Amino acid sequence: MHFQTFSFTCLCCAVEVKVELSLLEKEKEVDGLSPNGKASPLADSRPNGALGHGSDDDSTPLPLYHKPRDYVEASVCHVKDLENGQMREVDLGSGRALLIKEHGEFSAMAHKCPHYGAPLVKGVLSKGHVRCPWHGACFNIATGDLEDFPGLDSLPTFQVTFPAAAASFTVSLSTSSFMVNVCEGPAGLVCAETLRQEGFTDRIVMCTMDRHPPYDRPKLSKSLDSTAEQLRLRSMDFLQDHDIELLTEKEVRAVAIDVKTRSVTFEDGLRMEYRKLFIATGSKHKPMVYKGKDVRNVFHLRTPEDANSIARLANNKNAVIVGTSYVGMEVAAALTDKAHSVSVIGIESVPFKKALGEKVGKAIMKLFEVNRVKFYMLNEVSEMIEKQRAVMLSSTTLSCLTIGSIPATGFLKQSGIHMDSRGFITVNKMMQTNADGVFAGGDVVVFPFLPRNNKKVNIPHWQMAHVHGRVAALSMMGRAADIKTVPYFWSAMFGKTIRYAGYGDGFDDVIIQGDLDELRFVAFYTRSEEVVAVASMNYDPIVSRVAEVLGSGKTIKKRDVETGDISWLNDKGSQ
Repeated sequence: MHFQTFSFTCLCCAVEVKVELSLLEKEKEVDGLSPNGKASPLADSRPNGALGHGSDDDSTPLPLYHKPRDYVEASVCHVKDLENGQMREVDLGSGRALLIKEHGEFSAMAHKCPHYGAPLVKGVLSKGHVRCPWHGACFNIATGDLEDFPGLDSLPTFQVTFPAAAASFTVSLSTSSFMVNVCEGPAGLVCAETLRQEGFTDRIVMCTMDRHPPYDRPKLSKSLDSTAEQLRLRSMDFLQDHDIELLTEKEVRAVAIDVKTRSVTFEDGLRMEYRKLFIATGSKHKPMVYKGKDVRNVFHLRTPEDANSIARLANNKNAVIVGTSYVGMEVAAALTDKAHSVSVIGIESVPFKKALGEKVGKAIMKLFEVNRVKFYMLNEVSEMIEKQRAVMLSSTTLSCLTIGSIPATGFLKQSGIHMDSRGFITVNKMMQTNADGVFAGGDVVVFPFLPRNNKKVNIPHWQMAHVHGRVAALSMMGRAADIKTVPYFWSAMFGKTIRYAGYGDGFDDVIIQGDLDELRFVAFYTRSEEVVAVASMNYDPIVSRVAEVLGSGKTIKKRDVETGDISWLNDKGSQ
């Protein structure tokens, strides 16, 4: 591992801010100096892949950061230019950094979020951290530490000094039993990395039922051409450097767990004993019976290979998407540039009705119809399948089934690990199961959710899986940490992004501000007299602002959002 050294120097007599930044010669021509950060202290990754036409996010890759060899220095602004609570992206001539003033103190750090490269200057500054405007990740402004997900990396910080006044404010980078990790995505990876970050030195084995190391699965439906390499979250070299062993589908598939003998048995007969076990096997598609299900032009989307095949075979074909989930709708949007026609078949009256409400669903449906997508919204999927069978099996048609998912926990039925009637693993607030030494997280769990009075819920968000992995790792280390996060997810289609924060299950009203026809709106979801979630399009950073308020423990009342005035978001909310 290595450390970067940076300094911001404020010369009071010259009333200017100077920046000294370590920089590689080959990076001097790159617009954007911030590396993809550190992972306290693990470093290696980069924004994964390209989103294509499916997102409004600027996915320009951030340059990797290496051992510094030389420095650049530049005067960037007047010392009085920043007010309290203000952020400014400052130009160093050959790159940029984020300068922050809060409570009379200056701090500085990299200017782009290491998740997808969002400009943090457009985010939300509050109580010592900055929240990303795109996907809600939070970074401590003093240390650069990643305080909330998504993403894997923290940010480098820069030293700020005031030599003329003989006072200074300095922040420097610092680092902060046999464990088996049966995983599919970010929960397992974050768990393993957190263990290493917290000083765990025993063996860690990650076992995935996929053929690839963990990758950015949400991008599969947004960018069908992306390869596993483009989407990877960490390289094999990274895992090896930090003594994280990886067994993939080619070698193992977990088939049974025995909590009495503390062992995992795999398909090839391999048996591994554990001291601690973390289960994060994710979800799998719902089984659906229909004639011709073994034909070659019907796909479920789960892997990069599935996505690549759909993209390749869709050219000039009639594409039929079965299911109006976020995945199904993203696939439909991605195929409009490739297929001869795109049809979507669903069981609700409008897409996203359950999650976003009928009005928002209709507005998004119009966006798809303008882009030549036809909808067939029926009452029963099975009825639709029979009616469309001839179309689906036609050589001129490509069908993609995105009809929902179930937890991938079938192999746990005889394990003694408690699951509910739907197959979800039940865990406590520390992600512990009923079995000693066994933890679980991600899509496969129901866990106590504090904002709903610790009701056991399942929230299958990418960001939430990161949180589960970290909480489980800390619990394994005897450092219990509650889940303190606001659920946050996003969906991208036709160059537009829906952002969503909170937990809106069971909402009874939707308060909409803005213009649905213009797709510039914010929708507040309420239960009784309380706002429980928010969604927006072309209204940044409103969702991150609401997430910040909810994350602080404050309550947003329905009456606060009915007036049309959202200035209250800056400082209001009931304790």
